[in-house]
Amino acid sequence: MKNLDRLKERFLKDPFPRRLGALAADLARVASLARHASSGESVALMLEESQHFIEWTAAEAEVEVAAELVDLQIMLALWRRSWPEARQSQAQRTLLSFQAKKWPDQVLGYSGLLQAG
Repeated sequence: MKNLDRLKERFLKDPFPRRLGALAADLARVASLARHASSGESVALMLEESQHFIEWTAAEAEVEVAAELVDLQIMLALWRRSWPEARQSQAQRTLLSFQAKKWPDQVLGYSGLLQAG
């Protein structure tokens, strides 16, 4: 990933809820892009970026939320590792898309952003 240090510095300037919002946005992009075979590289980048976002944020979360984020990070790592082969299969792309559709709402729930409005 290009400019990882710059991304981290910029990401950490945001308050905790906004960081979770950025993570949720990445996960929503994964859900959307995973359905299309032509989006393979973009999906891989979003999976990687989401893993970094969790790494940089989970330590500030309450214990239960941090545990859920780490579980999500493991799921993202598994998908990222298998993505080169999985992206060749419509069924696997659909499975990732289906799973990833649930993740943004889950993460936004942890952020408190849904209650702020």
